[in-house]
Amino acid sequence: MAEPVALIAAAEAPQPFAPPCAVEGDAFLRLLHHHVYEYGRGVRALFLMTLTRTELTRALDRMAKLGIDHFVQEVCPAKANLFFGRRAFVDVARSLATRSLNLLTPEEDFMLGALLGYDREQQCLRYLARRQRVALATAAE
Repeated sequence: MAEPVALIAAAEAPQPFAPPCAVEGDAFLRLLHHHVYEYGRGVRALFLMTLTRTELTRALDRMAKLGIDHFVQEVCPAKANLFFGRRAFVDVARSLATRSLNLLTPEEDFMLGALLGYDREQQCLRYLARRQRVALATAAE
C-alpha cells in the first residue's frame, strides 16, 4: 500500500490591503483595515468613517500609503467624515456631501446610501419617509 503524499501548500503572495496583525488591540485600526481589505477585494467601492482628529491623521496616512482616493468632510472641531474608495465613487460623494449629511435632500441621501452599499430596500423606505417629511414641512409653510 502506498504512503499518503502530504501536499505542501504554496505560500500565497501577501495582499497589499491585508490587515497587519499588529493592530489586534486597536478597534479603530481593526475597522479601518477591515474596510481597506474589503476595498482591496472589491467587496465595496465606497466607505464612510466618522473619526476623531487623531484617528483621521492615522487614516489619512494609511490612505496615502495605499494610494486610495479619499476626501474629508468637516463635522465639528473634534470630528470629521472620511470618505474613501474608488475614484468615481469618491468624486460623486464629494459632490453630494457639500453640507452636513443630515441636511441632504432625500434624493442626495438616497444616492449616497446606495453608493455606500446600504441595503437597497431600506434605502427606498428611508427615501419615501424623508420625501413625506419634506412634503409635510412644505405644506405646513
